[in-house]
Amino acid sequence: MNKKIVLTGGGTTGHVSVNLALIPRLKKDGWEIHYFGSKDGIERELISGISGVSYHAISTGRFRRRKTAKTILENVKDIFKVIAGSVQSIYKIFKIKPSICFSKGGFVSVPVIFGAWVNRIPTLAHESDFTPGLANKLVQPFVKTIFTTFRETNDYIKDGKSTYVGPVIREDLKNGDKDKAKKDLGLKDDKPVLLVMGGSQGSAYINQTIRENLSHILEKYTVIHSAGKGNLDPDVNLAGYYQYEYMTSNLKDVLALSDLVISRSGANAIFEFLYYKIPMILIPLVKGSRGDQVVNAKSFEKDGFAMIINEEEAKKADLLAAIDDMYQNLDQYKSKMEAFDFKDGLDFIYKKINEYAKKS
Repeated sequence: MNKKIVLTGGGTTGHVSVNLALIPRLKKDGWEIHYFGSKDGIERELISGISGVSYHAISTGRFRRRKTAKTILENVKDIFKVIAGSVQSIYKIFKIKPSICFSKGGFVSVPVIFGAWVNRIPTLAHESDFTPGLANKLVQPFVKTIFTTFRETNDYIKDGKSTYVGPVIREDLKNGDKDKAKKDLGLKDDKPVLLVMGGSQGSAYINQTIRENLSHILEKYTVIHSAGKGNLDPDVNLAGYYQYEYMTSNLKDVLALSDLVISRSGANAIFEFLYYKIPMILIPLVKGSRGDQVVNAKSFEKDGFAMIINEEEAKKADLLAAIDDMYQNLDQYKSKMEAFDFKDGLDFIYKKINEYAKKS
């Protein structure tokens, strides 16, 4: 079997996560790995430093949902970028001659999947959110199957091209050690730990809201805040408050330590919280979003894993009351989480990659 694979996906950490989980397994089994991403997206930052993975930067665009003269013009320009990326992908994939392509989604994946299809390379895709993103909607005719994280997502994918696998948790996020996190942070009290995460890009709204209410929150809780790249505030220096741009190697230990979390509701993040049985106060991203975070959050609230606070309603009193209410009912949330059946979605995906690679 030709053990060459093209991986693609980017724009956010969520659109790289499953690829990051797959890469160690692919390397262990001797695959030649090629990653197609944008020139300056977060995927390049996350992938370029991994040994044994060749990174190929291609031209790509994105779709802006706000309808203004400027965004319409930018969307038209980006159509030509996607066309250029498709030509680049066709040529590069022809030269590489992989046996399989795997996509995690995001707009960078569209020209790559088209390039694989032109070269008659089978493509498997993955969708994390409750409803498929536009990129995965566009590429459905060109893929063999789309793996889904939410069982209900299958209802939104046509022609029977969906396969439910459940959440994929990276190996390097498992087995967190809360005692190690305590030691690394230098925690000396037994206050409950509130984790605050706004996603890989950070959330200006969450950052501001938390910092405005820090003095009140810190009376009862230790706060660990992942603020996003470039979003640290050196002027905030309070006992019990720990801020990071973005947590990497220490994330699993912090997750193991956390009692509750305030977060956006990207699918990969909320399933990681579910894996560690951390009850969630979710503030879905609405402005500039296609609405996927709202649907994700509603699903988790319905299952008893989370509480939703809308941005426009998250006043100081509401936020503080929500934190206290959730902490007082932790056992109720955790019992619902314990009932969730985590299967090895990554193992299933990897088996399918091998099956389709052999067929090609």
